[in-house]
Amino acid sequence: MKTVAVLLAPGFEEGEAIVTIDILRRLNIQVETLSCTETRAVASYHAIPMVADSTLNERVDATYDAVVLPGGPAGSQFLAQSASVIAFVRRHDDAGKWLCPLCSAAARVLGGNGLLKGRRYVCSGDLWQTVTDGVYVDAPVVEDGNLLSGKGLGRVFDFALTIAARLNGDDAAAREHADHIYYPWP
Repeated sequence: MKTVAVLLAPGFEEGEAIVTIDILRRLNIQVETLSCTETRAVASYHAIPMVADSTLNERVDATYDAVVLPGGPAGSQFLAQSASVIAFVRRHDDAGKWLCPLCSAAARVLGGNGLLKGRRYVCSGDLWQTVTDGVYVDAPVVEDGNLLSGKGLGRVFDFALTIAARLNGDDAAAREHADHIYYPWP
């Protein structure tokens, strides 16, 4: 079974995290939510409390098939400034695992720490203008090697279904599930 770590920082965009977790779990992908604070409790962008499965510190040595980084202004800034988050993401990137930033996370977390490495990506708003080590593409979801980025909350279903399809090796189950939830996935 494929495994995914979803990194939750104070101020994470709850819709991006929850929809991604929901879609992946529906498609039989094991998802572990990791709080990037000292406790499992994390408050979202709109102050919705969530209890993560573990903390990043508890799982720092674990290796996942993918790492999802939800956006949210404060959440992505927190992730970008955390040395343990950057080391965790860098280790997964070096191992060729999927890096899956959504919304502001591609620009702030990866772009802000030299982790885009010339790859194509998408992010929200005009944050791409601050990035010097990646190539911005204006699309709902952009894939380049092991980097799969999503534009933002309005594209979270495209993002999550694409992650599931890549982890499962084909898009049949994701396409069937998209039909099941009445989502017109391309």
